[in-house]
Amino acid sequence: MQSRRTILALGLASTAMLTACATAPTPSYSERPPIVFMHGNGDSAALWQTTIWRFESNGWPRDRLFAVDQPNPVARDDDAVAQPGRSSTTDSAVFLKAEVDKVLKATGASKVVLIGNSRGGNTIRNYVQNGGGAAVVSHVVLGGNPAHGIWAVKGFRENNEFSGLSGFMTQLNAPKGANGEEVTPGVKWLTLRSDNNDKYAQPDGVWIGAPGRPTNIGFDGPALKGATNVVLPRADHRETSFSPAAFAATWQFLTGTAPRSTEVAAETNVVLSGRAIGAENLSLNGGQLSVYAVDPATGVRQGDAVHTKNIGADGRWGPFSARGGTAYEFVLSAAGYATTHIYRSPFPRSSSVVNLRPERLTPADGSANVVVVFTRPRGYFDAERDTMRFDGQSPPAGVPPKGSGVSSSRLRIAASEQQRAVTGEFNGERITGLTWPAVKEHVTVLELTY
Repeated sequence: MQSRRTILALGLASTAMLTACATAPTPSYSERPPIVFMHGNGDSAALWQTTIWRFESNGWPRDRLFAVDQPNPVARDDDAVAQPGRSSTTDSAVFLKAEVDKVLKATGASKVVLIGNSRGGNTIRNYVQNGGGAAVVSHVVLGGNPAHGIWAVKGFRENNEFSGLSGFMTQLNAPKGANGEEVTPGVKWLTLRSDNNDKYAQPDGVWIGAPGRPTNIGFDGPALKGATNVVLPRADHRETSFSPAAFAATWQFLTGTAPRSTEVAAETNVVLSGRAIGAENLSLNGGQLSVYAVDPATGVRQGDAVHTKNIGADGRWGPFSARGGTAYEFVLSAAGYATTHIYRSPFPRSSSVVNLRPERLTPADGSANVVVVFTRPRGYFDAERDTMRFDGQSPPAGVPPKGSGVSSSRLRIAASEQQRAVTGEFNGERITGLTWPAVKEHVTVLELTY
């Protein structure tokens, strides 16, 4: 594998090295360019919520920050073979081009910044290299992008987008320019990776269902020759994009200065919106949403619903004027899904990407009287690194003793019992909700923000 320059990011101070080490000077902007955020495999725009908050808190205009929802966000098993509910690399690049064109038209800007996580990085690279993006993109930031594949094993799913031996991946990484770089010339590139804690950049196949089998991919798989490559110690796959450290490195790269803070600044007036969507990021047309203020210590509702909405074809469920410091329960019902009670921490700022996905009861839930999901969308649970507890159990059920490979825990209570509070805690964030009867097709979700 070609050598790739790497910077170890140990904190805000160390990110000052980024500008000096970039392939070309990165300007400070008097007018911030629009940023388009591209999510990863199976994800949605919602994962960029805290990143957008941090950009806003440091002065980037809200109306120049765009997170997109790709329909059918899961990659095909074989990139060349159509598969229901999945997308090809071409589908993804065409989608991104259309979104960038919309942003350019809406803002009047001549160029955009693209920031992507995981598979979103593949889409960005494909669009920039093969879809005309090089002419309208100034900077690219890739977090946890499997830039050389998740595996590179002869005879093992070679036509999958995530195979380092696929035609898609080999053409992206073909040497370019006099220095044989792997990135498209004319655009400034930053990659963010973990030192050794990204489940999709591992030399062993444990996280792809092949423990003990070499993947032929190293911890440095996300790095690219010709980019500024930054290492975020102990970051997991998602934290390479959604953590405070990832934001700090990104801000430094784009502006040439460190951010004022990686904390989220609170707003007085908080307005929330987003989409009610299924796993394919398609709108749950005909669904219904009710929002309740709850006691953060008990999960008990504090009166009647403060917002209700019948979901239409666009999936939008807002706007909803929330109270800062108030915890909420979002109750979403839609055909084919369990009625899902989503409990969230208080929202310090407005957001238009509070997407809501209902749960389905699975065969494994069997005869459980209660099902509760504790989930961390913007990162993984790491028993060696994190302080966490779910309904009194630490680590939560299903979280392995080593490694950052699981982002949710599912609690099944077989016994019939009175409705009660259930709490999930993770590194200082605490969410409490109430149990609801699975036998009546209800599921409780405790969804972490950080």
